[in-house]
Amino acid sequence: MIRFFLIQNRAGKTRLAKWYMPFDDEEKQKLIEEVHALVSIRGNKHTNFVEFRTFKIVYRRYAGLFFCLCVDINDNNLAYLEAIHNFVEVLNAHFTNVCELDLLFNFYKVYALVDEMFLAGEIEETSPPKSLPGVHPDDCQTSPFPNPSNPDDIAH
Repeated sequence: MIRFFLIQNRAGKTRLAKWYMPFDDEEKQKLIEEVHALVSIRGNKHTNFVEFRTFKIVYRRYAGLFFCLCVDINDNNLAYLEAIHNFVEVLNAHFTNVCELDLLFNFYKVYALVDEMFLAGEIEETSPPKSLPGVHPDDCQTSPFPNPSNPDDIAH
């Protein structure tokens, strides 16, 4: 079972945090800092799995972002590594060459995609093509910020 899902950049800024277990705010911040400290120092020669407290972190680095899943110690490492890869494929297809700014400015769409692929701490969908039809840009909640390229969003 997935305990939490984090996307962080190399500087430690969290770009997405999805929690499937109840943690108080102080504990969440501590977990975020500890996970970043743990995965950011690991080199390419290390595996993408590391024990963390009573759990296990399965992570993958894409460009400057770390995609980290905290899972039960006995869960299948490769299944979660593949789930991370599938999620990144879905992001690439949805945003056309996704970058950190896409995650930052379209966080509501990214959360909708996470909810499409992971449900209640379990992998819901393993096929990227099947994950995309469930989330259309129109289905995602609208952004609270005006879009300067859309004349309808600009107040006159």
